[in-house]
Amino acid sequence: MSVAGRLTTINALVGFDGFIDAIIRVVDARASMAPSDFVPIPTIDALARRVAAAAGLSANMELVVHEERFGGNGPLMAGALGSLSLPVTYIGGVGRPGDERTLHPIYEPFARRCAKVYPVSAPAFTDALEFDDGKLMLGKPGNLQGITWASLKSIFGLPALIDLFASQRLIGIVNWTMMGGVQGIWQGLCDEVLPKLPVLHIPGHMPIVRRRIFIDLADPAKRTDPDIRSAMATLRNLEAHADVTLGLNLAEAVRIDRALNSGAFASCRHPSSPTGQEVASAAEVLRNATGLSCVVIHPRSGAGASDSMTAAAWFDGPMVAKPRLSTGAGDHFNAGFALAQAAGLPLEECLAAGTATSGAYVRDAESPTLARLCEMLAALPEPQA
Repeated sequence: MSVAGRLTTINALVGFDGFIDAIIRVVDARASMAPSDFVPIPTIDALARRVAAAAGLSANMELVVHEERFGGNGPLMAGALGSLSLPVTYIGGVGRPGDERTLHPIYEPFARRCAKVYPVSAPAFTDALEFDDGKLMLGKPGNLQGITWASLKSIFGLPALIDLFASQRLIGIVNWTMMGGVQGIWQGLCDEVLPKLPVLHIPGHMPIVRRRIFIDLADPAKRTDPDIRSAMATLRNLEAHADVTLGLNLAEAVRIDRALNSGAFASCRHPSSPTGQEVASAAEVLRNATGLSCVVIHPRSGAGASDSMTAAAWFDGPMVAKPRLSTGAGDHFNAGFALAQAAGLPLEECLAAGTATSGAYVRDAESPTLARLCEMLAALPEPQA
């Protein structure tokens, strides 16, 4: 069976957020009032200095909306998995305001990539300020707070939820930080769904007992240490029923390390810019501290991870100096990494697939197909400074 053929046997279910993203540049200077005749503020540091200079005074900053597109950690990850040939089911905040069980029109291109989409609330909104060295996500998540384990059971019924999850090899649950109901969904799956699921049978494979669950907390900087420790305890409950992977960017990894007091970055010579090997070692420390099957950390320069089969590994990513689009890069890394895990690839190849998926996305400003991902992996571009 071909690679694409094998991937079509790996079902995935992802949830539960949904955002409409406004992709924005902040104006530094204008040559004229023509819409595109401006120079953007290039970096987050430059914006910070501009903001700091306004303290005690005032400032007027112009935001230019480049486009509005569907967003949210869940839809971006699920859409990327769909583009890579996985049959994806999505549940989340992708409905019309006032008619929340009907798909919002902005999500129609997303829905075409998925096998099934179940809207359960209206989307939230994000202003995504793009810079050459990263992005600032200004989120307004109020619409998503009604998505809870109780609301999902009310909408679907528990028997239908069990049926939905029964055939899934990969489960992606994201955005714990901005959604108060996510931790309850984790626990609801532990208590009422996962223990009742049958053993999976995938054509060409031995029976697989344990499913894979990919978790992205989505920047927990604002959550308290007790909140984070409680979340890690619930993820350990999930680990009793499935192999749990915790995906983190560098800032998120540092935040989790601080909450757990694990010392993951204690030996780094420059903690704000650790080497690849230091990132891989930090992933191993965090995996041991959390008790999860896998922890993966993806700074801009590549990705490091540790799982129960491999102590630690690092992969240099194809970093590009000026990405066409950076909002969603982490979600695309998650998709590539989780896909490779679900396909049973070794850890180093999972890291390669994750960095290549995000690398293609930031270059092309669209989710890569499986053919595009293979092209990236066959001739991986050298990292740019």
